[in-house]
This record gives sequence, structure tokens and C-alpha cells, in this order.
Amino acid sequence: MAAIALGTGVAVAQDATTYPFDGTFEDATFAVESAIIGKGLVIDYRSHVGDMLNRTGADVGSAVTVYDSADVFLFCSAVLSRKVMEADPMNIAHCPYGIFVTDRDGAVAIGYRNLPDGPMQEVQELLDGIAREAVGE
Repeated sequence: MAAIALGTGVAVAQDATTYPFDGTFEDATFAVESAIIGKGLVIDYRSHVGDMLNRTGADVGSAVTVYDSADVFLFCSAVLSRKVMEADPMNIAHCPYGIFVTDRDGAVAIGYRNLPDGPMQEVQELLDGIAREAVGE
């Protein structure tokens, strides 16, 4: 999948949108956490994907370091979730919502999975707003 660079360094691929973060991984995770909480949302879980990949690489026969660090913040919005699931109960497949932070060789990025057209675009707008706030836009 080819990524397309737009405007302020945003990368949009078929499945995800990412924004470069000018700072450390720790600063980026703090910015994401603050942006989510600032919207009145509760973080249900913080998944340490990078740690898991680094810890299990040898166990699965790989010496590749995919990320120096990578976390995914999972959360929900009662208002938006109800709205999109009333429109289509199968939108449960997209819940909880997630914002990820990655660090690959010092390049820190914040992003989210792109959601389907229709009612889920309102959730994608929320995710985009959180990501943009976290990167300082």
C-alpha cells in the first residue's frame, strides 16, 4: 500500500492515517493521553504492542525490531458509539477506538485506523482531532 503525503506531513494509507510527532515517544504518549482525557473520554486500556513484539521476537524466530516503542490507547465514546451502533449495530466491530504512537529509529508518529464511510466517519473525525491535538496542530 502506497502512502500519500498531504499538507503538514500527514500520511494516509488505505488503512491508517499518521502524523509525525516532533518529540520523544514518551512526550507523544503523554500528549495522546492528555488529548483523549481532555475530550472527556476514559482510556480503557493502553496496549504496549512494541514491548510485546520486542519481547517475543526470538520466540517466533525473528531478530527484526519492528518498533523501538509502540503503544495503542483504546477508548470509547458513549455518545458516538450509541449513535453509530443505532445506525448500524455491526459498527460494534470498530469499538473500542484506538490511537497509536510509534517510534521507529527515532521517528515518532501518532495515528489511527481509518474507518468506513457512513456513520463511522464521525468517529474518525474524533480520532483525527485527538491525533492532531496531540501533535500540536
